Amino acid sequence: MSDRIAVLMAKSATRFGLDQETLIISARAAVATVLSLLLARTVLRLPEFYWAPISTIVIVLSTINPLTLAWQRFVGTALGAVLGALIATFFHANWIVYGAGIFVCGILSALLRLGSAYRFAAIALTIVLLVAHERAPWIVAIHRFVEVSLGIAVALLVTAVWRVPQYTADNSPKL
Repeated sequence: MSDRIAVLMAKSATRFGLDQETLIISARAAVATVLSLLLARTVLRLPEFYWAPISTIVIVLSTINPLTLAWQRFVGTALGAVLGALIATFFHANWIVYGAGIFVCGILSALLRLGSAYRFAAIALTIVLLVAHERAPWIVAIHRFVEVSLGIAVALLVTAVWRVPQYTADNSPKL
């Protein structure tokens, strides 16, 4: 099915002066993000559903291996959400507490050998700790983790099922 779509899109792309790869990548990203949005908002009714399609975009449109980036985002979000909820449970968020949280996040990422996951941990911690929420910090952290994980899962599914064909110099698909 995805091969048929790819061929149809490839023929249409040349009519508009677009390269085939751009059209396929754009369509795949649109399908993946809408799927994430519908699952998060309509099926799971997550409060901040928009994090699912954002996570999908980060993975689907990345220039690095989707599995590598998905792992970094997954473990980083888990670490940042847990640390953010823990800090918010015991301290009032101010610049000192926030700075210390980011510092501890970096140290824990290094100790756990998470490498680039640190940036995602810092983002999750920032959202859980600094964004005003109506719910308890642990609920916010769990929602954040589920929203991001859903986006990652959809992105990995779509990248596995709908592969982007490689093209030759004359813009025809490699067989």
